Amino acid sequence: MIDEKGILFILSGPSGVGKGTVRKELFNRKTDLKYSISMTTRDMRPGEEDGVDYFYKSKEEFEELIDQGKLLEYAKFVNNYYGTPREYVEEMLSQGYDVFLEIEVQGALQVKENFPEGVFIFLFPPSLEELKNRIVNRGTESEELILNRLKEARNEIELMDAYDYVVVNDDVDHAVTKIQSIIQSEHCKRERIAAQYKKILEDDVL
Repeated sequence: MIDEKGILFILSGPSGVGKGTVRKELFNRKTDLKYSISMTTRDMRPGEEDGVDYFYKSKEEFEELIDQGKLLEYAKFVNNYYGTPREYVEEMLSQGYDVFLEIEVQGALQVKENFPEGVFIFLFPPSLEELKNRIVNRGTESEELILNRLKEARNEIELMDAYDYVVVNDDVDHAVTKIQSIIQSEHCKRERIAAQYKKILEDDVL
């Protein structure tokens, strides 16, 4: 019996590329994936649950976890910390579940440093023009902020070499199907299974 550990999959890409939409569609399909729950110091909002929406911590607790190296990545936005707890991810993986993390590029690079065995997928816009349209069509940002986001996106696209796979998000359905194929093929990789098969052969005394 092959006792397979789960794999951590990290979906990342520039702002406006549609990471959240792709992740939601992936989880709408029948999947055994576990979503990586983030940790935050922000207050719980009505209807949210600890351990479902986020793991909620005080600032002191969060900073202690940073010092102890217990976060795969973290960042600070508007005086609140957000991060990915290592313990939850490792626990799910050891139970044989694949864990899925959707995150900004800088966060993904931190995860790569702390958890290099993860599988990193870069979600790519069909074109920079299309990315610009998506950011503009959100209608929530000023001209200056849009330009900054586009500059940032260009820089992030240059960091693509840090990733294992690139998926173009020209169509959400196609993108999700490609991600499902990546997940499947990663489980068939020889180096993942070889050690376990060798053990079976050793245990099986002819």
